[in-house]
Parts: sequence; structure tokens; C-alpha cells
Amino acid sequence: MTTTNNLAPYTVKPGVKVDLRSIPSSIEGTGYKKKSAYKRIEENAVVMAELAKKLYAENKRSILLVLQGMDTAGKDGTIRSVMKGMNPTSCQVVSFKKPSEEDLDHDFLWRIHRTVPRRGNIGIFNRSHYEDVLIVRVHSLVPESTWQPRYELINDFEKLLSSTQTKIVKCFLHISKETQRERLQARLDDTAKHWKFNVGDLDERKRWEDYQVAYEACLENCSTEVAPWHIIPSDKKWCRNLVVSELLRATLEEMDPQFPAPEADYDGIVVE
Repeated sequence: MTTTNNLAPYTVKPGVKVDLRSIPSSIEGTGYKKKSAYKRIEENAVVMAELAKKLYAENKRSILLVLQGMDTAGKDGTIRSVMKGMNPTSCQVVSFKKPSEEDLDHDFLWRIHRTVPRRGNIGIFNRSHYEDVLIVRVHSLVPESTWQPRYELINDFEKLLSSTQTKIVKCFLHISKETQRERLQARLDDTAKHWKFNVGDLDERKRWEDYQVAYEACLENCSTEVAPWHIIPSDKKWCRNLVVSELLRATLEEMDPQFPAPEADYDGIVVE
């Protein structure tokens, strides 16, 4: 795993073993505090909105931001913070819940493929195709002989997207078990947050270690050259949002989208 500075996420190199217990879920020495972090996120949002406008006008490539994490890791909060100011015409969020009967009548990637961003767009997956090697594995919803081959199928799927000019940015929002406890308790202590709480969250929490093993398998088996996994320290919400914001801005700047040349010479034309 590599990192270039204190704000860069841990990027999982292909073929490297992952031990989430050894990877910090909180980082220090970023040079930022909460207030300055959100100022930087606002600055990034302005830059990204302009680059996203060019990406949309160019209409040749797209970005898929995949957010995965344990319950309370902050997928919704990340989206609200990082994507602020984006044109909703060219930026769509897809949240994946329990598969429908129609979904289950197709292969596991069917519902995913039909929602990937079109050219010129930025798509955000709140959970994703990785649920089919996470919750499916942890709860034994299908036999191992069914879910085990899915890692390779996912890699092939992401390779296909990449070859058709979709840039994939995969973020695992990494929190500690104690942070999850605090956030779940906060939902119980504040009546305004009761709507966020589900008794089933407590049952899922009991499977913490099983999920950690399942996530490690995802990170190890599906971090590739075309679609590497980034592990985002997420115990501090502002730090999580800042790291994802920096990553997405860097991705857009590297892509460097451009407005297309005009189809004709418009000099001298006056609208009356």
C-alpha cells in the first residue's frame, strides 16, 4: 500500500495483503483543522464544478466514484460534502439496497451495469457491486462456490468500464469499531436521529470481524491497475471528506477535460 502525503489515502497495490487492523482509521499531522479542512473542501468544490462542466461538454469520458464502508462510515455525508455545487444534470447518485425480484432474475452485475454513468457524467455509487461479495458472503446468502468467482468477474467488469473511458475511483471509508459504537449511540441519544437507526444495525455490528475479513478480501482481490482501492481514514468526518475531495479533484485534474472546439466560426454573428 502506498501514500504520498498525509492527506493521501492508502492506495492498495495489486496483489498486496491487507490487514485493516494495521491501517489507521484516523490520521494526524495533516496541517488542517476542521474549519480549514472545510474551507479547502469548498475550494475543491469550485474547481471540480468547473472541471465537471468541461467533462460534460467534452462528452467523451466519465467518472464512477464508488463508496463502500461499514454502517455509519459516512457514505451519505461524504456525498453531501464533496459533491456540493455539482450540476445535477451531469452528476447522479445511485444507492444500492436489497436486490429486487427483477434484479435477482439477472446476473449480479445487471443492475449495476445499467446505472453506470454515461459519457460526460460523474456517477456516485452509495454501496455497489461489492455488496455481492460482502453481505452475501457474511450472511451466506449464496454458497462460496457462487460468490468466490465474483472477484474476477468484478475485475473484468471494471476493466471493461475503464476500456470504454470510465475512470473508476473506489473508496473504502475506514472506521474503527469504537467510532461505529459512538455514532450508533448518538443516533439513539438524539431523537432527531432516530430515523437513521435500525435495530438490525446492532445485529450487523455483531458481525464486525466477519465484515472486516470480507472487506480485506475485496481490497486484496479487486485492487487493480485500472481500478485501485483507496482506504480513506474516516473516524473524523472532516478528514474523511477532505481526503475524498482531494482524491476526486486530483482525478479530474489528471483527466484534464476540455471544452470542445466550436462546430463553426461564430465571429460576427449577432442575436437580434
